[in-house]
Amino acid sequence: MSTNTDKVHWVYSAKNAQELAERYDQWAGEYDRDLPPENYTCPEPAVEVLSQYISKTARILDAGAGTGLVGQQLYQRGYSNLEAMDLSAGMLEEARKKNVYRSLHQGILGEPLDFPPNTFDAIISVGTFTLGHAPSSGFDELIRITRPGGYIVFTIRPDYYQNSDFKNKLPALEAAGQWQLVEQGEPFQNHPETEPDIYLQIWTYQVC
Repeated sequence: MSTNTDKVHWVYSAKNAQELAERYDQWAGEYDRDLPPENYTCPEPAVEVLSQYISKTARILDAGAGTGLVGQQLYQRGYSNLEAMDLSAGMLEEARKKNVYRSLHQGILGEPLDFPPNTFDAIISVGTFTLGHAPSSGFDELIRITRPGGYIVFTIRPDYYQNSDFKNKLPALEAAGQWQLVEQGEPFQNHPETEPDIYLQIWTYQVC
């Protein structure tokens, strides 16, 4: 594949979770090089939002951690009680090399997760609830494993939100008393150099 955009599109065209994991496994070793900070902007602002609500001792799950770019940002800000989860063993191996996570877990958002209820003080999920990746049903398990009063911070494309079941799922969970909206950020460019027309928003919910 000739460009980083080609790789992104190749991954996003996976037909199921197994194929998605396999493609991320193949990309894992070059992922950080292909998406340097100047062309992958969302980890830093998402971490900035989360840091406004939780203490440095909070137990945090990086859900859809990839190579650990979000965990790296959190660690640099003084957070050390970090755990990573991803569907790709290859990506988790790259995340392990960063030495910022206490433990790593292989799991798929949208399926049952191997954590007891109320395990985490906060969950952050960057670039995971998107086309061909984690479904909106993944929030049910994230809420279950977050303690009451804890926070879930995630990114989603505004256009995808409007044209998918996320538009109904998020407020339905709030109406059911599962969580409440704290903050919905303004759209910003995720890949400003290669995909300037693609935007993300950061959402923050507090678990009830």
